[in-house]
Amino acid sequence: MKIIHIKVIPNAKKNEVLEKDEKFRVYINAPAVDGKANKAIIKVLAEFLKIKKNDIKIIKGEKSREKI
Repeated sequence: MKIIHIKVIPNAKKNEVLEKDEKFRVYINAPAVDGKANKAIIKVLAEFLKIKKNDIKIIKGEKSREKI
């Protein structure tokens, strides 16, 4: 298991993942309402890292822009 640090930018124009010094900046076009952004983060990260969505879990920061 690998732990990564993520900064989320909701309501972006497009879904995008940028990596810098083992930190990820994830741009999501979903709003931060009712967990929609968290679901979108998992989907975009799974595509970026080429792993299954079920293999990604948010362990800290569900209601924050900073996530682990």
